[in-house]
Amino acid sequence: MKRTTLSVLALTSLALGLTACASEDETPAASGSGTSSAAEAPVRIGVVNSSDEQWPIFVEKATEAGIEVELVNFTEYTQPNPALSQDQLDLNQFQHLQYLADYNVAAGDTLTPIGSTAIYPLALYSAKHDSVEAIPEGGEIAVPNDPTNLNRALFVLQSAGLVELEGGGTLQSTEIDVLPSSKVTVTPVDAAQAAVALQSVDGAIINNDFLEDAGLAADDALAQDDPASVGARPYINIWVAREEDKDNETYLELVEISHDAEVEAALQQASGGTAVIVDEDGATLAGYLADIQAAIAQG
Repeated sequence: MKRTTLSVLALTSLALGLTACASEDETPAASGSGTSSAAEAPVRIGVVNSSDEQWPIFVEKATEAGIEVELVNFTEYTQPNPALSQDQLDLNQFQHLQYLADYNVAAGDTLTPIGSTAIYPLALYSAKHDSVEAIPEGGEIAVPNDPTNLNRALFVLQSAGLVELEGGGTLQSTEIDVLPSSKVTVTPVDAAQAAVALQSVDGAIINNDFLEDAGLAADDALAQDDPASVGARPYINIWVAREEDKDNETYLELVEISHDAEVEAALQQASGGTAVIVDEDGATLAGYLADIQAAIAQG
């Protein structure tokens, strides 16, 4: 997730979109846009941030290929997966594999990845301190409260020497696993509010999705994980469909369009140059997802 996200939740992981006008059949939780009429049955794609540069280019490329697209913008990571499962969407693209695995296991769902976009680093920012070392004992760090990004944030903070996790941490670690011997305390907040909290805490883990709105650049990060490492595989951001649609030719063509050079260049611009592009097929991603879900199920 641009972001990470996942944003992911997606999540995140988490880079997202823009089109022209709201759809009349939108659910109250979402705001959609597109140039196609409902009668033309555009492909409805759920996203979580509608301002990133790649989406207008993606929509234009899809239209040139004869595929009408409607982007539906959601305000929270928790919304696009249920909307997809309930046939309110055809696809979504906002989350990473770990976020989808957590959702599927918790909801008993079978949503599946059909393509990938990129891995985005998850990073620590501060408005008060210019280095990790400057963060004081007993300082407070805001972290995303969705389980996947919370877990990932804790590992970023542990790598930076700011927290110690019970048993070194697991994929299920939460704020209650932060040991009292840690240098700082952590406060989970909604991912979209982490940047807002930045002014009142010593630091915040902020998803890439929200950096631009917060007036931040990736270069401002004090610490981050390594998106190019093998350990970052669960954080590959993905295109997701219902299981029965995993071989839909139109949807797979949209995944290919998302890897058009112009679309990827815009995605890189939106990420501040931090995205590591990943182009894995659906079968490979489904294998990764199955492994992650099995690990979650085993506790």
